[in-house]
Amino acid sequence: MIGRPNGAPVSITGLGTYAPDRVVTNDELAELVDTSDEWITERTGIKERRIAAPEQAMTDLALPAARIALERAGVKPTELDLIIVATVTPDMMFPTTGSLLGDLLPAPDAAAYDLLAGCTGFVYALAQAHAMVSAGLAEKALVVGGDVLSKILDWTDRSTIVLFGDGAGAVVVERVEDVGFLGFELGADGGGGQHLWLPGSGSRTFADPDRLVKMNGREVFKFATRVMVSSAEALLDEVGRTIDDVDVYVPHQANTRIIDYAARKLGIPEDRVVVNVDKYGNTSSGSIPLALADAEAEGRLTPGSTVLMTGMGAGLTWGSALMEWTANGRVQ
Repeated sequence: MIGRPNGAPVSITGLGTYAPDRVVTNDELAELVDTSDEWITERTGIKERRIAAPEQAMTDLALPAARIALERAGVKPTELDLIIVATVTPDMMFPTTGSLLGDLLPAPDAAAYDLLAGCTGFVYALAQAHAMVSAGLAEKALVVGGDVLSKILDWTDRSTIVLFGDGAGAVVVERVEDVGFLGFELGADGGGGQHLWLPGSGSRTFADPDRLVKMNGREVFKFATRVMVSSAEALLDEVGRTIDDVDVYVPHQANTRIIDYAARKLGIPEDRVVVNVDKYGNTSSGSIPLALADAEAEGRLTPGSTVLMTGMGAGLTWGSALMEWTANGRVQ
């Protein structure tokens, strides 16, 4: 699906992130499996990742990120109408992480739910929040993207433990005076779901007894390098923009080879691409907001900047969002 807004302008008015304190380097992983810092860096660009403490669950990552986003937006938790948490590692299947987060903030009047779209979850959730706010069904929405993937990894599997990390980001979405989101492009190919999956995690019985993440890295790479480009191109064409109009490109932080390939095929100069996978690894739904926060800290997100976000992940899913960055220009 693809489209551009035809309702009230909606944008991000607050951004916050959180990553666990524990840093795990490539050298530490080399003590667990047959790998090395050189091998991981060459193939992924990742040097380290954050790993949650044993007692930390998704709400423990989401809560501090949400509080920062709300503070920066000047929004009280009690003003929220909607909370969407994009994650594949909820505290539990129910009650949802969104509901638990709403209670902790507290946001007693907010509708709240979780969204599962793999690493694309944050972009999907942005589109849903935008639609709700633009249509007038909600005034102020909180979107959280994040995962605690360390909880579901096989720590003897070199193909997965070198890639992933834990982290979360949150944004406040509201109506603004002008511009904001320019359009979204979302899609899914369930036929590719067999390449990145979590056995035994639902109502379908799998033969695998360990219920840990499985991935066909070669097929996921082929899918990612294709859709990261096609999704962005389709969206830009839909809204009448070109690559030259993009000031900041925030791709899903899967690995540097995918990011470099996508940027090269799209023709985006290196200095416009945000890359922080080296210090966080792939944090799934948390990767785009964490990258946005780094871009903001570096002074790259200024009012009027055109920002392109593109993600891909389990499902297999993909999605892009294009927006003009705003500086708290909300409608009062």
